[in-house]
Amino acid sequence: MSKQVAVILSGCGVQDGSEIYEATLTLLRLDQLGIGYHCFAPDIEQHHVIDHRTGEVAEGEVRNVLVESARLARGDIAPLSELEAEDFDAVILPGGFGAAKNLSDFADAGANLTVLEELAEKLAEFREERRPIGLMCIAPVMVPRLLGDGIAVTIGHDPSVAGAISAMGGLHRSCSVEDIVVDFENRVVTTPAYMLATRISEAATGIFKLVDRIDEMMDL
Repeated sequence: MSKQVAVILSGCGVQDGSEIYEATLTLLRLDQLGIGYHCFAPDIEQHHVIDHRTGEVAEGEVRNVLVESARLARGDIAPLSELEAEDFDAVILPGGFGAAKNLSDFADAGANLTVLEELAEKLAEFREERRPIGLMCIAPVMVPRLLGDGIAVTIGHDPSVAGAISAMGGLHRSCSVEDIVVDFENRVVTTPAYMLATRISEAATGIFKLVDRIDEMMDL
């Protein structure tokens, strides 16, 4: 049986959900490596809806994170509540502001953020079973709350976000868009992706490295 990776999405669209290119590049690389995957998302209401043409909040519009994430997964998706770590060899969280608005409240609370309880429970299972965990873009800001103190991660080199990670007990490492940061002890891999990328090819380089390293760690 091939390796299996759970991919946790947070909506559809960089401003209020999963970053579409990051999610797609993740799935592409998994497929290229012959790794099976399944997508999951919480069945909750989005924090808000952004008109991606203008960047403004679409007042009065309401969307569901699971329903929106299904767009990225071509409908092949399950509620986060159904994710069982024992069924997968690793888990990956693409970025996008859904990680900071739907999976957590970092966008509003900064270093005082809280994470979605359901997500924390699921990630705790992967950590306890020492299954590799990958996060990209803004998603690594959740690591201190999801996985505990002292874990090395990167979001690139944004001083305010890096400072928030440090304030929560995390260890931030500056990193270029094409590279990754690996915490071997805690089996966590992160990359800046669109925290720094200006072109899809730049994001792809780091994301592919992340998936490749997750692949290697699943064998250890």
